[in-house]
Amino acid sequence: MLAVLHKSVAKCPEALLQNTQPQSVSALKDGFLATHFSSVHPGSVVINLASSGFLAYSSDRQNPLYPRLFAVVDDIFCLFEGHINNVAHLKQQYGLSKTANEVIIVIEAYRTLRDRGPYPADQVVRDIQGKFAFALFDTTSKATFIASDADGSVPFFWGTDSEGNVVVSDDSEVVKQGCGKSFAPFPKGCFFTSSGGLRSYEHPVNELKAAKSRQFWGDSHSHAKLF
Repeated sequence: MLAVLHKSVAKCPEALLQNTQPQSVSALKDGFLATHFSSVHPGSVVINLASSGFLAYSSDRQNPLYPRLFAVVDDIFCLFEGHINNVAHLKQQYGLSKTANEVIIVIEAYRTLRDRGPYPADQVVRDIQGKFAFALFDTTSKATFIASDADGSVPFFWGTDSEGNVVVSDDSEVVKQGCGKSFAPFPKGCFFTSSGGLRSYEHPVNELKAAKSRQFWGDSHSHAKLF
């Protein structure tokens, strides 16, 4: 899965911006990264979000333990990978039908956060038990919500292109195409929102920033620290 979100709807953390490399390109210009994703993932579907960016997904080389799902409900678009253990409980909590799957649950959790507040974003993610990563975009409010489970079980990477747009994907090579060396694993146990930046489940009132260390950029470890 792949999401490229314009800097106007997803402000990239400073540590990623400060490591922008000369070899990075514009992921959005002329559909560059969407075209690349489609070329390496046969049968992919690209969803154009107009000036806000695009989403893309494919079942190509899908891990059966972490299936990829996509849904759109009331102009809320969501890419989800993984599985949720407490599906039955969450369906009851959000008043969903028995046929609702994981990606629908995430969208409904977000809608609860948006419409019925106060319902903190960290609680929305904390309520979800399982192994997962997701990227959600609300075209009505121009809001972004990205998260990974507490153990970072699903491969998930993010970075910034030459124009400061945010790129997130489960495919590190795709992120590298758009960001050069300006990418890293998405920090486990963290979530990112347009309004609150990068935060952890444990310390949701404190915005985080990526630690600028050699280990952070391009290897299998993710780091974040409190401001």
